[in-house]
Amino acid sequence: MKNQLIDWPTFIGALIILFGVTIPLILFPETGAEVVNIANDFMTGNFGVLYILLGLLALFFLLFVAFSKQGKIKLGNRDTKREFGTFSWAAMLFSAGIGSSILYWAMIEWAYYYQGPPFGITPEAEESIRYAATYGMFHWGPIAWAIYTLPALPIAYFYYVRKKPVLKISESVRPVLGKLVDGPLGNIIDVLFIFGLMGGAGTTLALGTPMITEGINDITGLPVNLLTQAGVMLVCTGIFAISSYSGLQRGIKILSDANLWLVIFILGFVFIFGPTVFISEATVSSIGILLNDFFRMATWLEPLAQVTSFESTLFPESWTIFYWAWWLVYAPFVGLFVARISRGRTIQQMILGTMIYGTLGCILFFGILGNYGLFLQLSNSFDVIGYMNEYGAPATIIEILNQLPFSGLVVPVFTILSIIFLSTTFDSASYILAAVAQKSLEGGDPLRWHRLFWAFTLCFMPLVLMFIGDLQTLQTASIVSGFPIIFIMILLAWSFMKASNKDIRASREYRAPTIYIARKNDKEG
Repeated sequence: MKNQLIDWPTFIGALIILFGVTIPLILFPETGAEVVNIANDFMTGNFGVLYILLGLLALFFLLFVAFSKQGKIKLGNRDTKREFGTFSWAAMLFSAGIGSSILYWAMIEWAYYYQGPPFGITPEAEESIRYAATYGMFHWGPIAWAIYTLPALPIAYFYYVRKKPVLKISESVRPVLGKLVDGPLGNIIDVLFIFGLMGGAGTTLALGTPMITEGINDITGLPVNLLTQAGVMLVCTGIFAISSYSGLQRGIKILSDANLWLVIFILGFVFIFGPTVFISEATVSSIGILLNDFFRMATWLEPLAQVTSFESTLFPESWTIFYWAWWLVYAPFVGLFVARISRGRTIQQMILGTMIYGTLGCILFFGILGNYGLFLQLSNSFDVIGYMNEYGAPATIIEILNQLPFSGLVVPVFTILSIIFLSTTFDSASYILAAVAQKSLEGGDPLRWHRLFWAFTLCFMPLVLMFIGDLQTLQTASIVSGFPIIFIMILLAWSFMKASNKDIRASREYRAPTIYIARKNDKEG
């Protein structure tokens, strides 16, 4: 029976937590929001330094592994060819890891930094403008992709090198926890991951749905209300359900490829028909500021505000720590997905490819879309700040696009791109959720009905909470739930090093390699 493949304790445990969180928020929204916000303030206020340190350690650890002996290990056998070409591979990992959130934040994030800059800088001053154009690139840059990539190491290693037919976070920490992962502890690890992903996905839906609805309103005149937003959410759910049901090769790959071509069109159009010189110079300048101030930005906290009269800006907690926590919630999912699509590549290629392609893609988004909006504000062509403070960020994003020539073409393409971006994140998520809730992957993919089930389950919590106006609480709850993942990430890094070092020693000792280490003159896939 195929249903015997389902890991029922993990499956049922995830649903219990889903309903256990959703139902109280529906019945007692104000109390639930208060409790969640208290927990969030406690986590970010007292343990923010853990998030900051984890981000830096993840980056350094991955760079070390990429250029160590482990980096040469091939994910597969000597003759294993790459399952996906570089274009499709980059498209899938970027679409899964970013989603429509980057369309939202790349367009408008600079406006928040412009009004509330870091380091105690005067708002709307010249220095605040420089950091407004840079901080988005930092938050979506190398550290973000390092957090994403770290879980991919042990998962890919166990799946393709040790040939374990399981895509589970719990299985990837077996070298450290041993047989404990076969009991309740293993189920708890997987259930925490599933809930964190569902909450993180809810955050993405919470950002993407209003923006798509505003685009539809601009195109068709349909009102922006709960009914329209619910319709958008259900249409997106249908798209990613079909894509996930179709599998990696036919569904997810095709949708991701289409997504990347639309991205190229939008970015190219804005760059060519927008203020090209300003965008070019501002982007290059921002990269310079990022390189110069990277460690200052990566370690900035406000300890003096606790013992002196200096007023805290809450910038680190509101932005950097929040982002690192958000990436942590998504990290096991993205790591699982990157691991699954990386067969035939070396560990070095997987690490550097994910971090470089991901970072460059985000720099292009923030450099082109963000600096276009900043240009409108600084040149007095359009008061972005005033419009956003009056009508909200989603409406402002569409209005920024309306300042472009041929906006009648740009806005529909942008809206379609937002829908596909949202769908590519969720089809990947439903695929991975199904994989985690199975004991093994028969034929290399989770069961089709299982993928379809999680596709619609992903939509349930944000859809219900949207109608009671409490999506912000869901977003905060998902960040709080991601706190234990800090320790799971440490276990994942430890497990990978322990397992890979043991296998490398065994290969040398017995001259009968259990792993294949690629050489420079090898012709790989």
